[in-house]
Amino acid sequence: MTDKRQPRTAALFALLGAALVAVSAASVLLGAMSIPFSSLLQLVGETLGVMPEGEVPSGHRYVLVHLRLPRTIFAVLIGGALSVSGAMMQGLFRNPLADPGLLGVSSGAALGAAMVIVLGFALPVYPLLTLPLAAFIGGVLATIVVMRLSFQGGRSNVASMLLAGIAINAVCGAGTGLLVYISDDEQLRSLTFWTMGSVGGASWDNLPYVALLAFGPVLLALPLAKSINAMLLGESEAHLLGVNVERLKRVIIFYVCVMVGTSVSLTGMIGFVGLVVPHLCRLLFGADNRRVFTGSLLLGAIILLSADLISRTVVAPAELPIGIVTSIVGGPFFLSLLYRSRRGGMF
Repeated sequence: MTDKRQPRTAALFALLGAALVAVSAASVLLGAMSIPFSSLLQLVGETLGVMPEGEVPSGHRYVLVHLRLPRTIFAVLIGGALSVSGAMMQGLFRNPLADPGLLGVSSGAALGAAMVIVLGFALPVYPLLTLPLAAFIGGVLATIVVMRLSFQGGRSNVASMLLAGIAINAVCGAGTGLLVYISDDEQLRSLTFWTMGSVGGASWDNLPYVALLAFGPVLLALPLAKSINAMLLGESEAHLLGVNVERLKRVIIFYVCVMVGTSVSLTGMIGFVGLVVPHLCRLLFGADNRRVFTGSLLLGAIILLSADLISRTVVAPAELPIGIVTSIVGGPFFLSLLYRSRRGGMF
């Protein structure tokens, strides 16, 4: 039987794709220095070899190539990764109020970053990698502890996983608070800005790592959507449908840990993207995770890119932390989710 939603779904995906292209173009062209669209077209033409070189002003070329383009690609990859990881967590917990932070990966990453900033750890080789590496390791270790605590009788229990995540978040939050208390003014300022989030650290050098570790698992996760659909019926029912439930849980946790750990280590704390975007996609596409995952990938990229554009232009030439922008939008939406949850199921 033909799905009557297919034409509408295809139209929505096309609309999201067009919106992503438009927002990407705006992100590249707008900022403290506005760049004409003709310069972007000329640069693209030079890259493709269909236009003569040297027509783009050197200032415009530098901003486009070294600042705006890597930042735009960076935001697209991170936004997609955070959103899909949120959709996976909501499918795992069968609750649209779930987000990747339930695993403790974000709070663990914050603790790792705080230790580097306040205690002054530094790698003897490539010291600039110390902060993101410590944040990544902190997030991974927190997730491992949550997983170990959630195992009962050789099986992972979702309720225990939730409780363990709450406990680990509290412990990591206490550790971060202690480090904030003993920090000096400069360290406190650095830690505060890190926790507010930013994609300003984007460069061509770290894009391969983002593509591999943050976005690579997204592509691997898309085929899992059908099995996660079965999980919505319950673990026993999914097992009867041929789903290896325990293996699926481990794969989901692993992918979410890598995606979110990498994202947080490079951008700091960016809230609400992993919560709000998947729920919006469920309102648009229904409960089928095959559509929700793809929609989250596109819409997450659009929202994070739009938030970054706002953060760069509202107080230009200064820059507003992107976490503030996402929280201003996500906070009221989260309250609306809580209100809806009191009136009935949201799946």
